[in-house]
Order: sequence, then structure tokens, then C-alpha cells
Amino acid sequence: MKMLISNEAAAWFKRELSLQDGAYIRLFPRYSSGGGLHSGFSLGIANEPPGRPAVQREQAGIVFYMEEQDLWYMEGYSLSIVYSEAEDDIEYVYEPEAAAGVLQE
Repeated sequence: MKMLISNEAAAWFKRELSLQDGAYIRLFPRYSSGGGLHSGFSLGIANEPPGRPAVQREQAGIVFYMEEQDLWYMEGYSLSIVYSEAEDDIEYVYEPEAAAGVLQE
């Protein structure tokens, strides 16, 4: 699984969650009435250090990661987290792993 975070999205996390460089953002599947890749689940976030990270990426001083037990949610997909200026919010972009990423590494 490839995970990409834009600089603008990382800045949004810093601003909205009052994060400093060196902070951690855990991405995990959670029950929800909406849906992302799987009906009844969406991607949640938590500001906590990793236990058993399977995927991680540092962007603008923040470490974004997913734990081993949460990778089922992203199986076969890559994730790009981008900032939407129009919404002043982040967006999760899921792409089949064979497709080109939204962001360049």
C-alpha cells in the first residue's frame, strides 16, 4: 500500500489539531454511517504514537501511519490525502494500486 500526503494536507492537520513537528497521525478504519472503501466504515484519525506500524510516511514534520491490524481496509488500494481549498478540509483519494498516484513522491 502506498500512502501520499500533500504538504497542504499536512499543514491542515497541523493547524486543525494543533500539532507540532514530530507528532503522529494514525489512520484507521472506523464504523460510520458513511463509507469510504467499505460500506459502514470510513477512515478515522487519531493523534497517537504507533504500536506496530505497517505503513508510515513523514510529511512536513508529521508521521502518518497505519497499524498492521488496520491494513485490511486499504487492501488493493493506495491512499492520497489532499487538501481542498474550496472546502478548507482534507480529502481521501483511494486508487487501485495499479493506477498512478494523485501526488508525486
